[in-house]
Amino acid sequence: MKRSSLSLRLLKKMFPSRFILAKLTNYPVIGPVMDKVFFKEDDLIYLPKERHIELNTSVELHDNIVLPSKLVEHYIEEADYHWVMDFCICRESNECEDYPIELGCLFLGEAARDIDSSMGREVTKKEALEHVEKCREAGLVHLIGRNELDSVWLDVRPGEKLMTVCNCCPCCCLWKMIPDLSPSVSTKIKRLPGLEIKVNDKCIGCGKCVDICFINAVKIKNGNAVISEDCRGCGRCAEVCPEDAIEMILTDEDFFEKSIENLDSVLDI
Repeated sequence: MKRSSLSLRLLKKMFPSRFILAKLTNYPVIGPVMDKVFFKEDDLIYLPKERHIELNTSVELHDNIVLPSKLVEHYIEEADYHWVMDFCICRESNECEDYPIELGCLFLGEAARDIDSSMGREVTKKEALEHVEKCREAGLVHLIGRNELDSVWLDVRPGEKLMTVCNCCPCCCLWKMIPDLSPSVSTKIKRLPGLEIKVNDKCIGCGKCVDICFINAVKIKNGNAVISEDCRGCGRCAEVCPEDAIEMILTDEDFFEKSIENLDSVLDI
C-alpha cells in the first residue's frame, strides 16, 4: 500500500481530533517542530463569495477589475498539470450531509503528477475550470495557495511545486482549527488583500452570522454583530444575513496582483 493511502486512512481517523493537535502548536519545542513539518512556507488565501462584494467608492470600476475567482482561473491557465481529487477528505471524514463530498480539492503543478491515482485523476485545463465552477455553484468557498500538509500526506515533492485549491464548506473545513493554532501558523491562512468586512446599522443581532462562521470570528455584543480581525473573509456571514447588514468591500484595486505576488513567492507551478 502506498504511503499516501496509509496517510489518508490516518487523516480520516484523526480528523475529529484535529483541534487537540492544533493546540499542540502552541507548546514550546512541539509547536516549532509541527510548524516546520506540516506548515513550512505555507501561504493560503480565502477567496470570498462574490455576489456580496462591493467596491469602495475610492476604487474606480475599470474594465480590467477582476473578481476573486479569477485568481483560481489564473493559476489553472498558468499550471502545466491539473489533478482533481474524487472526494473531499474533510467532508468525508466529518460525514458532511450539506455539501457534495465528491467535489474534492484541485491540485496544480508538477508535484501533482505523483499523487496516488486511486484518489483522483488528471484533468485538462477545461475540466479544471469546470470543476471549480461546479464547486462555486454548490456554495463552496475556494482556499488557494501552498499547503505543506498536503505535500506531506500526499507524499509528493517538492512542496513549492504543488498548489492547493480547496473547496471548503463551513462545517467540515480543516481550518476550523484556526482558533486553536499558534499565531505563527494561523496567520499563514489569510484574508484576500484589501477586503474589509463591516457590520452596518441594519443589524438586529439575530446571530446567524455567528452560527455560520467557521473560525468563531463573529460575536454578538450589545445586540449587534461584531466581526474580529480573526475573520478570513469567506463571505458566508454576508450570505446568510437576513438584513443585508454585513458588507464586504474591496478597498484595493490591486488585490489581484498582490495576491499573485504573494503566492508566486512560495510556489512555482
